[in-house]
Amino acid sequence: MDEVLSRWRPIALSLFRFITGLIFLHFAIAKLFKFPPVSYLEDVTPLSLWGAAGMIELVFGSLLVLGLLTRPAAFILSGEMAFAYFIESFPRSFYPAINNGGLTIMLCFGCLYLATAGGGSISLDAMRGRTT
Repeated sequence: MDEVLSRWRPIALSLFRFITGLIFLHFAIAKLFKFPPVSYLEDVTPLSLWGAAGMIELVFGSLLVLGLLTRPAAFILSGEMAFAYFIESFPRSFYPAINNGGLTIMLCFGCLYLATAGGGSISLDAMRGRTT
């Protein structure tokens, strides 16, 4: 079983990077362009903390989708998610099930993993010959 599944590791890494980038793009578009309309994001302006987070997510989430500069982009997004967790979720409660911080934690550590693992075999980084 290990041998069969390990053959798919580079593709799974690329797919994980791509989906993680899409999640960041989804939230960036919701914050900055109000689509889809989300009630708790209606008052976000570009110069607010949430607006700045949306711009970071738009730029670096796009880089993740493309697999371009994956390691630095993922590292920055990991830091953003750690910051977001301690600013927004943690003050409400210690427990992620109560403070709704589970997605933030997963994105933080998923990006931390991507910062160490790279973009995978299906990425612009791999096409440019950079280490994956």
